[in-house]
Amino acid sequence: MRAQWVPLSASSLITGVMALVLGSVLGPTNNGGDASATLRVVTTHGDRWMAMAVLFFVASVALTLGLPTLVTLFDRPRGRWLGLAGTAVFLVGTIGTCGYSMLMTFFHALVRSHALNGRLLDNAVAGGWLIVLLYLWLGGFMLGLLLIAFGLLRARVTPLWVPVLLFVFVALTPVSGELGKVGQVLQLMALALAFTGIAVAATSPRRGRERTEPALALRGAR
Repeated sequence: MRAQWVPLSASSLITGVMALVLGSVLGPTNNGGDASATLRVVTTHGDRWMAMAVLFFVASVALTLGLPTLVTLFDRPRGRWLGLAGTAVFLVGTIGTCGYSMLMTFFHALVRSHALNGRLLDNAVAGGWLIVLLYLWLGGFMLGLLLIAFGLLRARVTPLWVPVLLFVFVALTPVSGELGKVGQVLQLMALALAFTGIAVAATSPRRGRERTEPALALRGAR
């Protein structure tokens, strides 16, 4: 990746994570987790639901374009394969976020046209490929973050708090439903701060010199 593109990719990474945070914050908490409660949310808060879908779409595109920033941090043997594997797995999560956004939009259209009710929704999501794909998306997102965190610990190219915050985000995910809105915001801010730390580390002047010096040396040898 060319050095002049790194700041653009880093900006995209921050934009993506902030869109993800805003979209998640807009979502209701403690809605009961059943189909009837979800239908009530879409019926009574349709504008909020669509805003979430748009933000998730923006997050998917921006995070995907920001992944080269992560790749630039793993340019040395220490922690390289962990980091690159984590980035590849995380790519499944970022692309899957776009699919989830499209699913939200389609679901909103079905509810607004009265073509769907709670019982039909329960039947649609009970087993089948929809559940498999949703778990694949979430699994790619979380496993990718874990591998990236371990890779950053090994590579030591960011401050220690960056991978620690990634671990905190993943560890809190199973209990996010019981944390309430404040706990959810704190969890999401951990992810936002971690990605900001990654972007800052990738665009630091020291990293810029490390990327350009080998190229200049090779050019001089020629």
